[in-house]
Amino acid sequence: MNDPLVYLNGAMTPLSEAKISVLDRGFIFGDGIYEVIPVYGRKMFRADQHLARLFRSLDAIGINNPHSKEEWLALIAKVMDAHEADDQMVYLQITRGVAKRAHAYPKDVTPTVFIMTNPIVMPSAEAREHGVACVSMEDLRWLHCEIKSISLLGNVFAAQNAAENGVTETIQFRNGYLTEASSSNVWIVKDGVLMGPPKDNQILEGIRYALIEEICAANHIPFKACRITRDEVFAADEVMLSSATKEVLAVVKLDDQTIGNGLPGPIYKQLYAAYQLAKAA
Repeated sequence: MNDPLVYLNGAMTPLSEAKISVLDRGFIFGDGIYEVIPVYGRKMFRADQHLARLFRSLDAIGINNPHSKEEWLALIAKVMDAHEADDQMVYLQITRGVAKRAHAYPKDVTPTVFIMTNPIVMPSAEAREHGVACVSMEDLRWLHCEIKSISLLGNVFAAQNAAENGVTETIQFRNGYLTEASSSNVWIVKDGVLMGPPKDNQILEGIRYALIEEICAANHIPFKACRITRDEVFAADEVMLSSATKEVLAVVKLDDQTIGNGLPGPIYKQLYAAYQLAKAA
């Protein structure tokens, strides 16, 4: 589909014709929220959880939610149905709207609502079988990472760092403790225990966070949310990434150091298999 239909402010329109004002606060200030929902076989995956996070983020920055949950689901379905792929990645963006340029929130502004979708691109079979390499850097982002803001310059820096090093992701540390990657949550395994950073303002709580907790409980995998030092990451038996596009993905090399035995480990394999069952449910 060369020019797919998207939704913008009440209308379906070809992507090439979708336009916003240069005074939109998303364009001027990055003043907005986004969400990404995977779709498998034309069925949204954990849509309730994605919309709940969207609503939390809108509330956190004081943007009035323009739609009910049912209205959002109907709009997303309309965009999905206009796309030819069965497996998709839906992108939603809501900005505060169009107003005269001034930093403080304007009054009585209508939010800008945009929805598009693309075919989902998953990790290769090789990446699944052999794992991936990552690099590390200091986490230089702002201190409200729990808000899914469109202000993503810090994440862009981290992703560019990975690209320049020819690896999959950049794993970030703040003051010596693990936070997250540029667009993924990060997990480690030590002595059979899966660990992840606490759900606080230093990470975006991925929808897979709760899913992985559920998988661990169902499969008797010990799980602990805790502060994880840089040394603990490098000494881990396994390191993993999770995100909407990566699902769960094993990290076998970080900077120049091999993780564990250099192969995807048994906990990763359990989590990935259980994830596929969750998708099919």
